[in-house]
Amino acid sequence: MAPETPSPIKAGTRLVVKVGSSLVTNDGRGLDLQAVGQWCEQIAALRKAGKEVVLVSSGAIAEGMARLGWKRRPVEMHELQAAAAVGQMGLAQAYEGAFAAHGLRTAQILLTHEDMADRLRYLNARSTLLALFKFGIVPIVNENDTVATDEIKVGDNDTLGALVANLVEADALIILTDQTGLYDQDPRQNPNARLITRAQADDQSLVAMAGGAGSHIGKGGMLTKVLAAQRAAKSGASTVIASGREPNVLTRLADGEPIGSALLASEPIWSARKQWMADHLRLRGRLLLDAGAVKALTLDGKSLLPVGVRSVEGVFETGDLVACIDPNGKECARGLINYSSSDTRRIMGKPSNQIADILGEMTESELIHRDNLVVLN
Repeated sequence: MAPETPSPIKAGTRLVVKVGSSLVTNDGRGLDLQAVGQWCEQIAALRKAGKEVVLVSSGAIAEGMARLGWKRRPVEMHELQAAAAVGQMGLAQAYEGAFAAHGLRTAQILLTHEDMADRLRYLNARSTLLALFKFGIVPIVNENDTVATDEIKVGDNDTLGALVANLVEADALIILTDQTGLYDQDPRQNPNARLITRAQADDQSLVAMAGGAGSHIGKGGMLTKVLAAQRAAKSGASTVIASGREPNVLTRLADGEPIGSALLASEPIWSARKQWMADHLRLRGRLLLDAGAVKALTLDGKSLLPVGVRSVEGVFETGDLVACIDPNGKECARGLINYSSSDTRRIMGKPSNQIADILGEMTESELIHRDNLVVLN
């Protein structure tokens, strides 16, 4: 990779930071409050520098194991869920206290992979996270291990970190682990193994390089991190895999210092998102817009409001992909809509302040938020 390529962390304004179980729990001995405090201090510094940060933290099951006196990760599903339920309390308290020391408030978000796959739940999760950014709150995300049997079986928050990066359209994903980064060979077996400092995330040779199982505490390994980087790259987010035990790793990365392994996305965020909407989602309906709404979308970069819609075609639900049609009959944009077709017909042509009176409630003031909309050439 050319050295002039800018650091994805320094250049990015929205970051997802994932911290692994072995780091959070000091290799399974219980919550490492000192380490948690250091990461929170660094994230507070990133916030002061104008960056939005989502923290994806493993450790609930590992902390529950420590509290229950279990030495090895259980295999029975109900035992895993019990450990998660016990450990999640301590994990949330630790982060709450550490961030409060820097004047920051936190929110706990528990997700499953199913939340990412269902359009309505996807939009709800996204809207919640974006609202938390707006209010200056640090979202702390974990898998909902107490109920999500499939996710416990998969057992890695690396994938969840990538899904969250996709969800909020992060510029970069930082995966903090107990390893220095990705090597071309297993450094525990070959002292001549070379650290991969920069590579394209879609380079398939990286998968072959990433081997070895995770620790007895977590279920991850370097392979899950490489696969997470490839998943994040599909929405334009680059990934850095680095040691969470490196002093001030987050702030140094934000300063542009090369630490660990940077796996770079090939496409910018909006190009990847536009391709996703254009190629992978089926259109469920059409909205005929007036000239003012077309200008607001295509020239001013604004959201689509009900007042600019003249007619509605098709049957669709909240979260479906719909086309926006200009007065000449040409598709000018498409996006994920916040209201069903029946509700859209009731509020079209009306100002947003009348939505609650017409529908009985207002979930969103926009029909399509600009973050869920792409303008077509």
